[in-house]
This record gives sequence, structure tokens and C-alpha cells, in this order.
Amino acid sequence: MTLRTFESIDAVRDALGDMIGPGEWFTVDQDRIDAFADATGDHQWIHTDPARAATGPYGATIAHGYLTVSLLPALAAGLYSIAVGSARVNYGSNKVRFPAPVRAGSRVRASATPIDCRTGDAGTFITTRFVVEVEGGDKPALVAETVTLVAP
Repeated sequence: MTLRTFESIDAVRDALGDMIGPGEWFTVDQDRIDAFADATGDHQWIHTDPARAATGPYGATIAHGYLTVSLLPALAAGLYSIAVGSARVNYGSNKVRFPAPVRAGSRVRASATPIDCRTGDAGTFITTRFVVEVEGGDKPALVAETVTLVAP
């Protein structure tokens, strides 16, 4: 996939509703899940105990939902860049859902659709809808709307 570069806010506005991607596959391995558990203090067995999780509802350990969310910057970096403003800041999320689990060792990839672009005193707020799919899955692992503040 070719990286899409937005050279202006008007270019982002022109792309509203256009899906970008999907991007390249990214493997979510047990080491990454364990590191996220250590970073957040969330060591629930469904994430960190492969033996117990093998007999659990998903047949394996699964990534934390917020780990999947935290991968969005890396997944998005392979889809597009915004080459305007002095900085781009994660302003938050409007909606976040986890329709399907990400089992340890699974591969995921994202697509992104800019859905809103509004300029205010602080800069421009770009809302992007991300869908993260799991290879071979029939439901996405993540559907989220994120808001990026592009500072002037």
C-alpha cells in the first residue's frame, strides 16, 4: 500500500469519507501482550496465562482491548501522514468497540476513514474512523473513532 500524505487541511477535508487501506499485517504476540500487562498492571489470566486461557472462552490468551487501541498510531503510520501544523496530538476518542478478540499470535491490520475535520481556536480537529481486522476473522477486532488535534 502507498502511504497517503495530506499536505494541507483542505486535502483532509477533500478526503472525508474515503477509506485509506487496509495497511500491512502486524503480529500481536504474547511478548507484546505481557509487556502491555506489565505497563498497565492488568495481569488478568485471559491475557497472561496461556495454559489457563487455552481452556477459556477464546482457546488462547487474548490482547487487551486497550492494547489494540494503543497500536493505532503504529498501524496508522503505514496508512497516512498529516504533513501540516506544528504538532499532531491525540485528543481522544468518540467511540471505541471491541467486536472480536485478538488471540496471541494473530495478525491485525487497519483501515482509516477521515470522517470529520473542524477548525477551532486550538487548531484543527480531525476525526478518523479506524477498523482493525484480524486475519481470518469475520468481525473486526476494533472499531474506533479517534480525534487528532493538528496544532497551528
